[in-house]
Amino acid sequence: MAPAPSDSANSPGASPKATHRISHIALDEETILWRNADVEQERRVAIYDLIEENTFKPVRSAARGADGPYRLELAVRDGRLAIDIADEDEQPLETLLIGLARFKRPIRDYFAICDSYYQAIRKATPAEIETIDMARRGIHNKAAELLLDRFDGKVETDFATARRLFTLICVLHIKG
Repeated sequence: MAPAPSDSANSPGASPKATHRISHIALDEETILWRNADVEQERRVAIYDLIEENTFKPVRSAARGADGPYRLELAVRDGRLAIDIADEDEQPLETLLIGLARFKRPIRDYFAICDSYYQAIRKATPAEIETIDMARRGIHNKAAELLLDRFDGKVETDFATARRLFTLICVLHIKG
């Protein structure tokens, strides 16, 4: 795997032509309270994969003529996910606010299964690791479907993009 860029990196393969996609993503550092090496690796991989391949069309901004690519900043504000969307020149386009109450259980379950997974990769058999990883993917997939539901009418995106965004939402919820 190629080394993951930082949060401020742009896609190395991005076309100069505007498209409905994310070219840059950052997490509000004040929101992130604590992270360890495993979490940091998950964050780097999610951002790298997201920038490399995604579909993201904010409906209101696109209706006003913004066709991307887009720069996003994710934060948690007042118990809601805030997605600040800007154009390539860093001019604000809109902020999406999504309630996180419906995500509490998937986030908690995802943290629990990830903890089991990280412990398993250090001492479990390959079969045990695969079983835990399958459960982890299942929780992740259901959470991505929930995010797609919450985006309905606000953002047009694909399943893979929703999965990676859910990973980043989880990073925002880690407490020491």
